[in-house]
Amino acid sequence: MRKPALYSRSVSLGVVAAPKSDLLAAASPLTNRASLGHRLLQASASPRVMWGAMSLLGVLLLASVLLRGPGGASGLTQKDIDAAVLRTLTTQNLPSVAARAADKIRPSVVRVVSLAKNKKGEDEEQGVGTGVVIVDKGVILTNLHVVQSAQSIRLVFADGSTSAASVVGAQPENDLAVLQAHTIPDDLSAATLRSTHDLRPGEQVVAVGFPFGIGPSVSSGVISGLGRSFRSPEGEQEISNLIQFDAAANPGNSGGPLVTMDGEVVGIVTGILNPTSHRTFVGIGFAVPIESAAGAAGLPPF
Repeated sequence: MRKPALYSRSVSLGVVAAPKSDLLAAASPLTNRASLGHRLLQASASPRVMWGAMSLLGVLLLASVLLRGPGGASGLTQKDIDAAVLRTLTTQNLPSVAARAADKIRPSVVRVVSLAKNKKGEDEEQGVGTGVVIVDKGVILTNLHVVQSAQSIRLVFADGSTSAASVVGAQPENDLAVLQAHTIPDDLSAATLRSTHDLRPGEQVVAVGFPFGIGPSVSSGVISGLGRSFRSPEGEQEISNLIQFDAAANPGNSGGPLVTMDGEVVGIVTGILNPTSHRTFVGIGFAVPIESAAGAAGLPPF
């Protein structure tokens, strides 16, 4: 039985790092402890930092016991311990929110290679795009234009394994195709999908894919607008209700995920706007909202 796609149960508006001065500012003990908890949660993406903080805490607790006086007075207070742990966390270089988002989505990103027979009858690469796993049984979303002229399709998963694939669904009006991998890695990870109903211009996003075949490559930016329309220079069909974004995208990013800072997919990258004849990024990209993309795969709505 096919495992259903994963949907986010909560919506995050992104994480904004607080200045160090705010973290260290004098406040009530309750505020200090809340700040400490917030920093500990942020540091959870960095095992090195967390282990360092835990080791420091262990040393401080041991010192507290050793310094306990004859009358039972403690040499260290909870305030001393909180301050020491906060100092460790705020002096470490934590991964950026964009890096953490990219790390979360990367296992679900797939290289999609379009193949055709050459004159010798051998498979030859004719184009590269990107796909994203939405069901861990090998169901993958990509752009229709990435695979529509392919005689065969090859997938390269995050672990380096490869598989042939078949087109099992399409939504031409949104330039979407659904692929089914023939061979599925044991640890294949499906992306988490997030509704776009409360997505706002200015929210940070990450695009992950294979621009010009290089990758997986990561770029970050913000949502620039919503409800946009786009017609590719060579296409006759206009696609509407698109997400506009300014994270860098180029040929090869097509079909890849547009991701929030929580690593959740809100769109499938489908095109870039360039007023010249060059197919390169000048600051405006478009993505199909994930509601339409998931619908192409026959998945239930949010």
